[in-house]
Amino acid sequence: MAWTWRFEKSDGTETEPALQPEEFTTQGDAESWIGEYWKELLDGGADQVTLFDDTTKIYGPMSLRAEQGEQSEPSEPSEAAAGEA
Repeated sequence: MAWTWRFEKSDGTETEPALQPEEFTTQGDAESWIGEYWKELLDGGADQVTLFDDTTKIYGPMSLRAEQGEQSEPSEPSEAAAGEA
């Protein structure tokens, strides 16, 4: 089982990330990584990400841009999405 991120522009087209992540062995490791590097990814041209477990889409696209007046980091996935894993 490998957890991976797909990096996308705001229109949904795939883009090469500024930082190349490994394939993660757990969902938590993948989410921790995106939580640590989202600013660099955003600065490098990715606007949103989608999480996959092998070829299964888990959730996304999730914006890397903070909404005005909200927290400065991407929002956590919903409990429902996290509980499906």
